[in-house]
Amino acid sequence: MRIAVTIFLTDETIAPVRLARELEERGFAGLYLPEHTHIPVERTTPYPAGGELPREYGRTLDPFVALGQAAAVTERLGLGTGITLVAQHDPVDLAKQIATLDHLSGGRFTLGLGYGWNVEEAADHGVQWRTRRELTRDRMALMRALWAEEPTSYEGEFGSVRASFAHPKPAQEPRGPVVGPRTLIGGGAGPKLFAHIAEYADGWLPIGGRGLSESLPVLRSAWADAGRDPAALQVVPYAVLPTPGKLAHYTELGIEEVVLQLPPAREAEVLGLLDGYAEYV
Repeated sequence: MRIAVTIFLTDETIAPVRLARELEERGFAGLYLPEHTHIPVERTTPYPAGGELPREYGRTLDPFVALGQAAAVTERLGLGTGITLVAQHDPVDLAKQIATLDHLSGGRFTLGLGYGWNVEEAADHGVQWRTRRELTRDRMALMRALWAEEPTSYEGEFGSVRASFAHPKPAQEPRGPVVGPRTLIGGGAGPKLFAHIAEYADGWLPIGGRGLSESLPVLRSAWADAGRDPAALQVVPYAVLPTPGKLAHYTELGIEEVVLQLPPAREAEVLGLLDGYAEYV
């Protein structure tokens, strides 16, 4: 099993370059970074985990800039987002960022994408909350047009792009309906999410990994109904606090990669925890 990590990197934590080098030297498979552009002070959206919103949410580094630094000082480490809030981006700009990072890293990028939870943050980006899933789907289709080998136009409900010269291209070859880097969708189990995964992604990024024994058969059924190759489905439990028993259970379910949670801490604390995670690598 491949063991990756995720962390809220901020202006107060270990630096991306230092963390990336340590992860690669220790044999970890990847580094996934979350995204929040800003956290409005006046908000009514409750923190999904309950209680006060942790300090790091309002101090998060831009994941693409941080992953670019990580890519420059590593050769094998996977680089991912967990998650990119696609609805909050201009899709033409985002397509260029993603393709550039994937190209410069030699195809090491994983686009973990999601729909968000902070209504006020999304609203400042002009996102209508009730249509955010459809907007994300539309923007992914527009980006696939830009990533296509030949100039391809796209006309969608929320945006369009002319047939264009758009290089570099993401390194990974198209697979079925998926064009671009490895793409995983985060979110809670449900028919709408599973339909979107089967339509335009390589798999699922479930936070915490709870309930997989019940939800995986449902996802696999939706995947098969969409005509996707059963062997191609990827499920990557995300932000996991590991135990030997938990990882053994994931192995029994056929899961090949797990993303462990690191605290948003300074260098000494983070490296100490990596020493503790070494038994799982």
